[in-house]
Amino acid sequence: MDKADISKALDRAKEISPKRKFPQTFDLIITLKGLDLKKNEHQINTYLPLHFSTGKKVSIAALVGPELFEQAKEVCDEAIHVDDFPKYTDKKVLKKLAVKHDFFIAQATIMPKIATTFGRVFGPKGKMPNPKAGCVVPPNANLKPLYDRLQKTIRLQTKNQPVIQCAIGKETSKPEEMVDNILTIYNSIIHTTPNGDNNVKDIFVKLTMSPAVKVGAKEEAKAEEKQKKGTAKKPKAEEPLQE
Repeated sequence: MDKADISKALDRAKEISPKRKFPQTFDLIITLKGLDLKKNEHQINTYLPLHFSTGKKVSIAALVGPELFEQAKEVCDEAIHVDDFPKYTDKKVLKKLAVKHDFFIAQATIMPKIATTFGRVFGPKGKMPNPKAGCVVPPNANLKPLYDRLQKTIRLQTKNQPVIQCAIGKETSKPEEMVDNILTIYNSIIHTTPNGDNNVKDIFVKLTMSPAVKVGAKEEAKAEEKQKKGTAKKPKAEEPLQE
């Protein structure tokens, strides 16, 4: 994938997007082919640390014992002590908590209690602390580096369709950083799929309010439109009224 093609697509998405009072999010959409999602080896479900932020503040909560509680209170957006787990028996409370945070860090030594208390709601929502994302930690862990890394970590996942969609930046993000994020995601996908880049069908970028723009799309439509305008006959000017 060519950096120049990515930059052109990002510029085009900005050009055709209606202006908004808020900074819109740039999404990357990768459509895949030649995959049977019923097979585990053809599914994509991974956590990927990017080099640059997507521009979104990632909210992180910690489910911990006494060993990590004080540190978690300082580092994370919310810290829940194991002794307070009995407060989380109401399903509505659990659902609200699951929506509130993007990631949950868990102290490994209390994972059985975490699974019992939070699993019934967090599991179906994909919010259980995940070892793939580095979110299950020992009681002597240093949480700050993990918190910082999760701020730039995204989840790549195919669900029912062979499509990956994720945020790669904001309208205000530096273009070169978004290009880097796109290439990082692309390289991760082609190393995950069975046939590499042969499993990639199309790549698009879009802003929140813009149509999707294909990366590497030829400018044929533009050229055609220009040609039509050039050959179109100009309307005759109205003759002045005779006095």
